[in-house]
Amino acid sequence: MTTTSLPLLAEPADLAAGLGAANLAIIDMRSAESYEKGHIPGAVNIGYAQIIRANPPVGGLLPEPARLGRVLGDAGISPAHHVVAYDDEGGGRASRLLWTLDVVGHEKFSLLNGGLQTWAAEGHPLESGRVTPEPADYPASYDHPERAADRDYILGRLEAPDFVALDVRSPAEYRGEDVRSARGGHIPGAVHLDWVNAIDQHRALRFQPEPVLRDLLESRGITPDREVVVYCQTHHRSSHTYMVLRSLGYSRIRGYPGAWSEWGNDPDTPVEN
Repeated sequence: MTTTSLPLLAEPADLAAGLGAANLAIIDMRSAESYEKGHIPGAVNIGYAQIIRANPPVGGLLPEPARLGRVLGDAGISPAHHVVAYDDEGGGRASRLLWTLDVVGHEKFSLLNGGLQTWAAEGHPLESGRVTPEPADYPASYDHPERAADRDYILGRLEAPDFVALDVRSPAEYRGEDVRSARGGHIPGAVHLDWVNAIDQHRALRFQPEPVLRDLLESRGITPDREVVVYCQTHHRSSHTYMVLRSLGYSRIRGYPGAWSEWGNDPDTPVEN
């Protein structure tokens, strides 16, 4: 049976050409109900709650490695698979899975550009029901901690000239008007870019064209020579931004899994609003 190799940001035609490849694992990150009504042929459903952990009031944390390994293995994913993830909400959930795989050190993965919308808009087939994969062994461990940041790491880097925190929540959250933790506001010095601005609403929720993305980032001082830590409330929206940066070749990027649910609920962290 053939194998496939796909770019980090895969178009529907790329994925359609690789359907049925032995090393391909397609993961649908939508609700189970939506998945069963219609999904990309061969796709396996993983619920978003399965790939995150909460320690209230902090949410969006990385799951324990053993638990993550079981989730991936039950979905038929082994370290040798090329994982393609998608959802129907612009890519946040799918990107969170792929960021997690990046922290694990999984070598081959892709985000379906635009998700199910682009697939369906181009007339590619769907199937209904559930796919039951052959279970695989996935010995998960977080071998690349440099792809994640925690509170203490950020506190130690706030004054560094080559560091920037990128807040991708809504403008009201950033300003401290929409308060979703004990305190509102943002990490001191954080630059704001609402994550939805990177999504092209006129092209079935694909990424904006590369020149548009680079202008959005570089006009805010988000340049490839700086270390960028992306965050939102629970590193859901900011996982999408992580994938945007990765697709543009940014190499010094980290996701902050606890995000504002940790920072804003900690009385000892500094806040601006």
